[in-house]
Amino acid sequence: MNSNLKKGLLVILVGAIIWFLPVPAGLKPQAWQLFAIFVATILGFILQPLPIGSIAFIAVTLSALSGVLKPAEALSGFSNITIWLIVSAFLFAKGFIKTGLGRRIAYMIIKAIGDSTLKLGYAIVISDLIMAPAMPSSAARAGGVLFPVVRSLNSALGSEPGPTARKVGAYLLQTEYHGNAITCAMFMTAMAGNPLIALLAAKTLNIEITWGQWALAAIVPGLISLLVVPYFIYKFDPPELTELPESKEMARQELVKLGPLSSAEKIIAGVFCGALLLWSTSQFTKIDATVVAMLGVSVMIITKVLEWKDILEEKGAWDTMIWMGSLVALADYLSKLGFIPWFAKVVGASIVGIPWLPAFGILLLVYVYAHYAFASLTAHITAMYAAFIAVAVAAGAPPYLVALALAFMSNLCMSLTHYGGSPAPIFFGAGYVDQGTWWKVGFMVSVVNLIIWIGLGSIWWKFLGLW
Repeated sequence: MNSNLKKGLLVILVGAIIWFLPVPAGLKPQAWQLFAIFVATILGFILQPLPIGSIAFIAVTLSALSGVLKPAEALSGFSNITIWLIVSAFLFAKGFIKTGLGRRIAYMIIKAIGDSTLKLGYAIVISDLIMAPAMPSSAARAGGVLFPVVRSLNSALGSEPGPTARKVGAYLLQTEYHGNAITCAMFMTAMAGNPLIALLAAKTLNIEITWGQWALAAIVPGLISLLVVPYFIYKFDPPELTELPESKEMARQELVKLGPLSSAEKIIAGVFCGALLLWSTSQFTKIDATVVAMLGVSVMIITKVLEWKDILEEKGAWDTMIWMGSLVALADYLSKLGFIPWFAKVVGASIVGIPWLPAFGILLLVYVYAHYAFASLTAHITAMYAAFIAVAVAAGAPPYLVALALAFMSNLCMSLTHYGGSPAPIFFGAGYVDQGTWWKVGFMVSVVNLIIWIGLGSIWWKFLGLW
């Protein structure tokens, strides 16, 4: 029996065991059965007896075939706007690479600060931080704006998926992804689900979290995280190239070879700047980030910068759409059918009678690592945030401390998996980091962030009077 067959049978066995176990009290059989399919799917993603797109496709098929979900429900993830933002982000990157504008930008960055891989990592993360307050879409910021630049930097430095991935590419992609999770946590307007958090806190705890309160509470632990995490990844999963002493001169020579901007590069630059402007002013224009991205791709098609065959050949976009869309549907209906709220209530009941400080610590850990079951930060917030802050305050924890700490964790938990947030499939789909490494680095970064935000951050929050 070959290895993949063994892995496939194990996935089926685990799913079947959960399926046929007695349904817990307070839970519908349909919710428990979907949980069985979901667990088997996640295990399949980990073991990979088949490509993850194949596993996701089979999971969605089984959820409809078994009657757990209606066909329209099983396929609902493909109408999720975030999925199409992800697809459009891949196509933005295609335009940058095809026209050469990405390489030009990459060489300009290398010429300015490119004498070490670590410095490049910090430069990319700082760019994310600068945009974060005005761009309430992590996918637009990390996927639409920075991913094409990072991808082009990798190519310019001779690091492509495969044998040369660890040269610099794996490090730069992981650093920006984890840096993006931190910047999402730092501002109320840095991630689409953050305003929902403020609304839920107001309704559940009757407190108001202002933009300034959020930013002030996050600024110290956030800046420390942005300082520590790129260096931690640099040491924990080091790139093969550390010093780049000749890169500045190489970049200067390559810029000379590229010559002046071509018309196609000017179009891409215009689309890029236009999208950045519309993304950063969405609170005024009310134009959705996905619509902006699709408009940008449409302009590329109309101007012939991208041809339809280019779009069809972008396999990473369509592969990601299949597995991410499938997972979003399964995770969404886990909540709608009552499994996630039931899970939150069970956890809450288990800490009754415990002093508030250890009870709150337990809740934080459960809340963060429950994100392994989510393919969306907003879905995680919707399903669990209100229940967990209510339980924590009932245990005696200060309301503002609870509301803000769990708000920050609602973003930082994105680091855990390759499907945990909107930018995740874009960066993972680039093919530079295998799934095992991604999860290992993600878990370690989550520990580092917990130490910084809850350990050092609690001292800052004490100074601010949050507890």
